[in-house]
Amino acid sequence: MATTNINVRVDAELKQSAEELFDDLGLNMSSAITMFLKSAVNHDGIPFEVKRFTPNADTKAALAEYDEMKKNPGEYKRYGSFDELMNEVTADA
Repeated sequence: MATTNINVRVDAELKQSAEELFDDLGLNMSSAITMFLKSAVNHDGIPFEVKRFTPNADTKAALAEYDEMKKNPGEYKRYGSFDELMNEVTADA
């Protein structure tokens, strides 16, 4: 069977992590990508669930609080350094 090339641009750190994983599994990048493509064809779609991230209630509340803090920064305490923050936190503990 004839082969062809596929050129894919990915983040260097992602590529390195994937190469390490595949090496541990006894695969190279080409074999792993071929496995993914064959699986996609066999599934007639992406062979795993693809969905948007939906934050839970706690995360939604934290994001809303962050938005409020950005809109009204003068209403919230600020620290000059992380050490200053930690000193206050540990003093309250």
